[in-house]
Amino acid sequence: MPRIEFVGGAKARDKAVDVPEGGSLVDLCDQVLAPVPFSCRSASCGTCQVQVLEGAELLEPASEEEQDLLDLLDDGEGSRLACQARVKPGPGLVRLRPIGT
Repeated sequence: MPRIEFVGGAKARDKAVDVPEGGSLVDLCDQVLAPVPFSCRSASCGTCQVQVLEGAELLEPASEEEQDLLDLLDDGEGSRLACQARVKPGPGLVRLRPIGT
């Protein structure tokens, strides 16, 4: 079962959630009140950009729409939009840090 760990910034506590069936990262963030800010929730603002510290292979590939915005944000490899990313079912660990915290 995948475990998602949200590593917060200086003002936020770390959060974790086990997700046996995988699922939408935005829903998981809401479920555990993860320290990830959201605004548009539709891949148009970049507010929810996270750095994938570990377990990128446990996330579905970025859609064309998500990748287009990530390319504009130009924060290098290893970032995703929490509003768009989906966790695959199966064992493993995904560690994320909100960008800008």
